[in-house]
Amino acid sequence: MESPLINRVANSPIITLDLAEHLPRVSYATFDIKDYLWQGMILKEKDFRVAMKEGDWSGYTDKVVLVICSVDAIIPQWAYALISTTLSSVAHDIFVGSQQEYIKASYLTAINNLDVSAYADRPMILKGCGDTTIPPEAFSRMAMKLKDVAKSVMYGEACSAVPIHKKPKK
Repeated sequence: MESPLINRVANSPIITLDLAEHLPRVSYATFDIKDYLWQGMILKEKDFRVAMKEGDWSGYTDKVVLVICSVDAIIPQWAYALISTTLSSVAHDIFVGSQQEYIKASYLTAINNLDVSAYADRPMILKGCGDTTIPPEAFSRMAMKLKDVAKSVMYGEACSAVPIHKKPKK
């Protein structure tokens, strides 16, 4: 008589942490300052203030507004502050930079705020395979956060995990 197959992975104490769960689930809209430059290179304060006051910002409602300038121009710091205060009444969030930079910053914030006390002295796997592209900085930050708490930190899947860190025995 053959013994039944036993799923040792399911019965193990290993906890798999999927960083994709922390991906921001939002819509994005881009605010390009180049559209407000005089002759494509200079931001005129008076004209810009009028444009900010009279603009139709409904297209940014409940979206993460990515503020960029796609041309090589010197943009004064106050312009970013004015854009942010103008759009904050409609936008979900405002970020100066690209979508990839926003996602990276969101991951790092989520990881910094994550309570890892439940992972104390447990073997952990940072899930490495999936449909979501996760910035390397997220894996790096999560591994650093877990190294002093978890028994061990691995990367990948339970069937083929790559060891990253093992807590020294006391």
